[in-house]
Amino acid sequence: MQAEEWLGQDNQLGCDIWKKKYCYDNETFDHWLDRISGGNEKIARLIREKKFLFGGRILSNRGLEYEGRKITLSNCYVIEPPQDDIESIFECSKKLARTYSYGGGCGIDISGLSPRGAKINNAAKETTGAVSFMELYSLVTSLIGQNGRRGALMISIDCSHPDVEEFIDLKTDLNKVTKANISVRISNKFMEAVKKHEPFLLHYTREATGEKIEKEVDARELFHHIAETNWDYAEPGALFWDRVSSWNLLANTKEFSYAGVNPCAEEPLPAGGSCLLGSINLSEFVKNPFTAGAVFDFDDFKNCVKESVRALNEVLDEGLPLHPLEEQRESVAQWRQIGLGIMGLADMLMKMELTYGEEEAIQLCDEIGFAMADTAIAASAMLAKEKGAFEKCNVEEIMTTPYFEANTSEPTRELVKKYGLRNSQLLTIAPTGTLSTMLGISGGIEPVYANYYERKTESLHGKDVYYKVYTKIVDNYMKEHKLTDDAMLPDYFVTAMTLDYRQRIDMQAVWQTHIDASISSTVNVPNRFTVEETESLYEYAYDQGLKGVTIFRDGCKRLGVLNAEDEKKKKSPVAGEGLDRGEIVEINDDVIGKKRKLITGCGSLHCIALFDPYTGALLETYLSKGSTGGCNNFMIGLSRMISISARGGIDIYTIIDQLNSTGSCPSYTVRRATQKDTSRGSCCPMAVGNALLAMYNEVQEELFGSEKKVHVPPKAPKPKAVKSLEKKIRCPECGEPLIFEGGCNICKSCGWSKCM
Repeated sequence: MQAEEWLGQDNQLGCDIWKKKYCYDNETFDHWLDRISGGNEKIARLIREKKFLFGGRILSNRGLEYEGRKITLSNCYVIEPPQDDIESIFECSKKLARTYSYGGGCGIDISGLSPRGAKINNAAKETTGAVSFMELYSLVTSLIGQNGRRGALMISIDCSHPDVEEFIDLKTDLNKVTKANISVRISNKFMEAVKKHEPFLLHYTREATGEKIEKEVDARELFHHIAETNWDYAEPGALFWDRVSSWNLLANTKEFSYAGVNPCAEEPLPAGGSCLLGSINLSEFVKNPFTAGAVFDFDDFKNCVKESVRALNEVLDEGLPLHPLEEQRESVAQWRQIGLGIMGLADMLMKMELTYGEEEAIQLCDEIGFAMADTAIAASAMLAKEKGAFEKCNVEEIMTTPYFEANTSEPTRELVKKYGLRNSQLLTIAPTGTLSTMLGISGGIEPVYANYYERKTESLHGKDVYYKVYTKIVDNYMKEHKLTDDAMLPDYFVTAMTLDYRQRIDMQAVWQTHIDASISSTVNVPNRFTVEETESLYEYAYDQGLKGVTIFRDGCKRLGVLNAEDEKKKKSPVAGEGLDRGEIVEINDDVIGKKRKLITGCGSLHCIALFDPYTGALLETYLSKGSTGGCNNFMIGLSRMISISARGGIDIYTIIDQLNSTGSCPSYTVRRATQKDTSRGSCCPMAVGNALLAMYNEVQEELFGSEKKVHVPPKAPKPKAVKSLEKKIRCPECGEPLIFEGGCNICKSCGWSKCM
């Protein structure tokens, strides 16, 4: 088999990623598959069928130790937290550097370092504080190369540390700690103080001197500070640490504790801990996709889970001597963590004709998640029967954890009781940015970011021409169903920006119930998202039992440091090639009129649209509510903005695209579920957009019949859409805009990913 045959002849991007990132020295696909499968024919078959893929380090490095290269097969490590002395602080830097040199990402927690102003017995007399050493760790991360990129680092601090406010503010200076993600460990005690509007004590006792440093803060104000900074700078993230510590297989094991999390936060680990990653492609287990008879093949899925657990344990054994540090080799041997996860979730739901975040989708994911956990635990028990349990395994402690009790069937419990477990940690959900891009599917737990990505090419006349490149599942569906525009897609083709944040959190919550590690999570929200909504999102995430969450607001200030563009080279956007900027088309009474009555969450809404009698172009829209149809002033304002956009040269598809990006309305959702009579869409603007498209298509049919015509605005050739004035994060390799997904910057053009 050739890579082109495996990934698809039309998947040039996927083939390029495979050749650039995973293929070694021009090896053939079959040689590569044999190398990275380690001779395991069952896992090789699952890879060939695109049902499973190892994490990037394994796909790149497995077997290459025989080539004399210093490599690791683990994606992530947690370094022993620095102690409160100068030797330990710099020893931590040394460990980071050595781990980066082998290709691993790292996490460290600085809660053990003295706060600013603490007394010390050296020339300085008092410490500069825990936060001051973050720049050192960021610098080390920036210095060590990893095959064309830099290392990845997560720095965390406890919410009770006296320097926590300085920690939160640090990255509001876009020139500081640019090579690390940061997160605050948030405790249940703190969140209860937030909910009750009570004070919260920041405290630290320095062991060397006995000095106590305490400060009382308003919990609600500190929580608002975290939310506001995350809203504006996409950091710090929130780690709900008591949930991290209590919802796993080792929650009752007194000698075990988590020391930190990896760079994307899906792997909490002990000091020196490491984890191997692998992901199951859920979209490949749907039979009869896009039909009423679509079903998820649970038997095939469970078999894949079982074989994946075995394969990851094989890699763990091979990789034991390859870890950069002795403490890492000791920790992995004692606890044997693996991280089996998922990708292609959003694709799977579309194939099942289910909407991400809605009740039926959540129920299915609940069933899949339980099957995954129960099967993985049983598979680890059977490996323990063959090869022995992990060194620190205490069966009674494991079986009495809330996680184990909620995620095992009676047969699995009997296996664990009899044989123990081969692994102390089994499941995680990583970003899978590069892997999923290579396969052409959605990543990790994320919804599809967008149905299409805009690409730019230069025309023969020297002008930029923009065109749509649809995501693979959208492209396949549109071709199969002969759709000419993404506005015609069914309602279940939702995207990250159209989801209500509660739907996104609900999906993560149901999966977290079945994942013993954690989930890499970024909730993408539109620019209009408020600080108050961010606070509500964080509280909702805590209440739903998440272990961690962060948001990325479109257009936030963090783009200032992520953006590689030279601002001086930017040109002002233009409204179109036919209309000059600011020109508006005038209309008269010679128009074609169409009318639709819509049923929305608030009642009836009347939509009138006027079209050019020669070209069929949209010119004017009038919206008016019925007796119970919502806010009339809002409808008037919306119709005016649609009209001025159409007459300013913006084509109807771009207008509809904007209307379809407005999210979900709670009242619309309730009425659709109860009365089932709402017009197509999930809010009033979406319903209007769908109605405009239907009327536009009617006019085109009336004017031109079956003859295909390109929409041309009156008095001008087809214009381009007005381009956003907001900054865009640019890919360092190809210059195209990046998206932020699962804690990672990802390029959908060339496959580059910060988290490789």
